[in-house]
Amino acid sequence: MAVSIVMPALEMAQETGKIISWLKKEGDSIVKGEPLAEIETDKVVLEIEATADGVLAGVKAAAGDVVPVGQTIAWIVAPGEQPPVEAVSAAPAARTMTGPPRPATVEQGRVSPKARRMAQELGVDLSKVAGTGPGGIISGEDVQRAAESQKAASQSAAPASLSSIARLMAERTTQSWTTAPHFFLVREIDASGLIAAREKHGRAITHTDLLVALVARALVKHPKMNASWTGHAIHLNPNVNISIAIAVKDGVVGAVIPNADTASLADISAKRQDLAERARAGRLHPPDVTGGTFTISNLGMFDVDAFSAIITPPQAAVLAVGRIADRVVPVNGQPAIRPILTMTLSSDHRVVDGAQAAAFLKDVADALTGAQLL
Repeated sequence: MAVSIVMPALEMAQETGKIISWLKKEGDSIVKGEPLAEIETDKVVLEIEATADGVLAGVKAAAGDVVPVGQTIAWIVAPGEQPPVEAVSAAPAARTMTGPPRPATVEQGRVSPKARRMAQELGVDLSKVAGTGPGGIISGEDVQRAAESQKAASQSAAPASLSSIARLMAERTTQSWTTAPHFFLVREIDASGLIAAREKHGRAITHTDLLVALVARALVKHPKMNASWTGHAIHLNPNVNISIAIAVKDGVVGAVIPNADTASLADISAKRQDLAERARAGRLHPPDVTGGTFTISNLGMFDVDAFSAIITPPQAAVLAVGRIADRVVPVNGQPAIRPILTMTLSSDHRVVDGAQAAAFLKDVADALTGAQLL
């Protein structure tokens, strides 16, 4: 029986994905789990894997095509089996998706809800926007491009070109900052225990690995910090999935370590290393960047003392971690030099209040102080 391969959706706001390249060609035999194609989504470049054994057939989208999420781009069939008729007959239409944009007007109703909202926020006249989506629909990307063109015209200078990842990351951080009521708590801790724990486990274990393990365990005690905002209610997530902010070309991706509260330190370290390597190589898979319930962003390796991070929707919080630096602090009434780490917790006030966030941050700080116990 034929199995469809569809453009994946990593989040509700995503509208399309772009085919970067096919790793298999039509007629090739494939096995379940084998990479089939590279795609670029709103977040990152990643691979689509085969969901069944068989033969690749009925390829509907070529490299460079922008495809709506959920649309079939190819089929996996049994040897000798033909793909569904609609898959083959629809191929020419799919190839035209990267052709010249077709104008779409407000009167035609060819405007996505997201595009209409963005147009209002950015002051874009939809009647002057050309739609590049299916059937000429105006997408959020079209509105964003139009807004950038308006800004360039007003400044009489062309802005630097952005990849779709960088452009959409800018869109999402703007949306988070302007819609989620952020508040920030800062805590300085003596990192002697954290340093001792790393020395105990060897250099293969990083400070980030230890942070993931300790923060995940603290989240179990504070389920509100591990919750999500659904738009009208608070959803308590059953699993603790820590998203680690990783710098990639043109942006930042949140790679997820699932069930971090029950994972061993060795497993967390191995998973983080694997995610980081594949993220920088553009080889992440959809499950690698979805399902995160809390984010840790560590810029200590760049000698940043402290910073405030923007929450990744629909998560309720993000922990920003600076470097460990020697400072003179009072110890038992006397000046002493201690390695100090500064953490900044950004929280969504729709989900948690100040007291709840403070209690969580205290438990994290206490856990890090005694990190040598891991």
